[in-house]
Amino acid sequence: MERKDGKSIEHDHKQHEHQNHDHHEQHQHDEHNHHDHGEHGGHGHHDHGDMVNDFKKRFYISLIVTIPILILSPMIQDFIGVDWGFPTDQYILFALATFVFFYGGWPFITGGISELKDKNPGMMTLIGLAIVVAYGYSSLTVFGWEGKDFFWELATLIDIMLLGHWIEMRSVMGASNALEELVKLMPSEAHKLDENDNIEDVAISDLQNEDRVLVKPGEKIPVDGTILDGKSAVDESMLTGESVPVEKYKGDEVIGGSVNNEGSLTIKVEKTGDDSYLSQVIELVREAQASRSRTQDFTDRAAKWLFYIALASGFITLFIWLILGYSFVIALERMVTVMVITCPHALGLAAPLVVAVSTSLSAKQGLLIRNRANFEGARNLNAVVFDKTGTLTKGEFGVTDIIPSADIKKEDILVWAASLEQNSEHPLAEGIVNEAKEKELSLKKISDFESITGKGIEGKVDGKKVNVVSPGYVDQQNMEYDHETFNQLSEDGKTVVFVLVEDKLIGMIALADMVRETAKEAVASLKENGIHSIMLTGDNQKVADWVAKQLDIDEVYAEVLPDDKANQVKKIKEKGWKVAMTGDGVNDAPALATADLGIAIGAGTDVAMETADVVLVKSNPKDVVSLMNLSKKTYQKMVQNLWWAAGYNIFAIPLAAGVLAPIGIILSPAVGAVLMSLSTIIVAINAKLLKA
Repeated sequence: MERKDGKSIEHDHKQHEHQNHDHHEQHQHDEHNHHDHGEHGGHGHHDHGDMVNDFKKRFYISLIVTIPILILSPMIQDFIGVDWGFPTDQYILFALATFVFFYGGWPFITGGISELKDKNPGMMTLIGLAIVVAYGYSSLTVFGWEGKDFFWELATLIDIMLLGHWIEMRSVMGASNALEELVKLMPSEAHKLDENDNIEDVAISDLQNEDRVLVKPGEKIPVDGTILDGKSAVDESMLTGESVPVEKYKGDEVIGGSVNNEGSLTIKVEKTGDDSYLSQVIELVREAQASRSRTQDFTDRAAKWLFYIALASGFITLFIWLILGYSFVIALERMVTVMVITCPHALGLAAPLVVAVSTSLSAKQGLLIRNRANFEGARNLNAVVFDKTGTLTKGEFGVTDIIPSADIKKEDILVWAASLEQNSEHPLAEGIVNEAKEKELSLKKISDFESITGKGIEGKVDGKKVNVVSPGYVDQQNMEYDHETFNQLSEDGKTVVFVLVEDKLIGMIALADMVRETAKEAVASLKENGIHSIMLTGDNQKVADWVAKQLDIDEVYAEVLPDDKANQVKKIKEKGWKVAMTGDGVNDAPALATADLGIAIGAGTDVAMETADVVLVKSNPKDVVSLMNLSKKTYQKMVQNLWWAAGYNIFAIPLAAGVLAPIGIILSPAVGAVLMSLSTIIVAINAKLLKA
């Protein structure tokens, strides 16, 4: 028990990693999200960090080239009342616009083509249509066709759309490295024993069934296997969620990826590679991620409709003007104006700006959003499933009861036990020592400390022999103690240790995984909002019931095997409910991926964080409530913004088509542009008004 139980080291380390994580994750875009939106035609092979930079670079370069385009455009010159025309200006304009069209517009053109291939036009197709029409028509006007060019319109549209996509990709972060993270849990080498018990370090992939492997204290167990020799306490919390290290003896099975805390073990390899438990978890995560619903973004739906409207209104405009007897040139100009105007700049920014604001708000509150679509759906949740260990509880032991045997003061029992335990780094020991520190008791001097595996620890405190032992040891020695109280404490799922001084029993101390105060508040506020809380745990029924009683949770599923957690979530979903799952371990990863919204508690494992849609950095279950509120507000803002963006269209399209032409009002493309800028500004201001 001398070793620090792997978990707490892991914890600090994870916390730390986590902070670093935030920074670089910010720059990667969840590939997953991306395919949902069909948003990157030709870019599938890019790394996502590269994609963000790619959009950024395209935006800046296009923006610089747009400046001379604006200066050279006759329409803009008319607008500000100057004439800077010179003989070849049209050709220079054409060259610059061609560059912006192909360089800046390329992601949209390829994106539009791949959307059309999938028979699912969306934002990319709409932008693609507008820029192709604007470019094609304007090029004709340069080479002899009558009419005005739309090059400036083309360039600004491309710039704003690039900006929108860049903002969106930057604010939506994280890439699914869950599988790599899981693999990292596995040590890369193992100490293989040959026939003569000589140790040879080999790569794990070289291990065969029946090989013998030595695992030293504090190392991760390399593969699934059976113990041939040795005994130890193994911390499987990363994999099974069981909070107490499990004592393992000869003949017991061990799981690859768990941490060997105390003794040296010799293991016979049972399963290698793809058959191992960890590989199966990886497979489950992969399947669950693949089977996620492909939530189409709200904007995409709007864009799809606008695409059809743009095509329809463009052609209707063309035919009506022709029927009214106007020349093809004039009719075509009207048609192009309609098609270009239908693609609102504001629509490209409506969602990304809200996304950016809500992402930065959520980050300030300690929520990292990795999957936008699922986060936006959080406003419709009916139930939240909580994993117990580490989520509702702290994952660290605290003293709940001290039961003296005779007329000994509780404080004295605690002082004897804590004085002895101050040298041990077992999680139970930490709990006892912390309790003594909180009560500000001074600890006694200790010498000759030793741990007796399976029994407990012993040492000399103030010259007296003191033991802290397990119930098994006390029963073996046939010592008298209060069985009724002991059974009651065990019923509650508490771990009980006995304190002996000079081989005399002076009392027992009960410890339990402490419930987070914030968890109580979270469950209470979820109840107020009519959302059902459910607890899911691999721990035994008694422990689960005790925690549930303290938290006032009605539904409890205990002793759920890790592979079964995802099924349990599926069952809850089958009621037609929208379910969020909150967890922190590897064993929660498949369930997180199965739920409608996966929420990882930040201090948990990287794998859980990688499979989750949202990560709670502060490990505070109350954040689940703030998350839902933010989701509701974000959604409302998006809807408002889409109305602003679309409202511009409802107003501008008929005008561009020439509805008021009979009374002499024709919307010139320049005025169209001013209206468009206005709707863009309104959308931007509205997004900024989002408050947590």
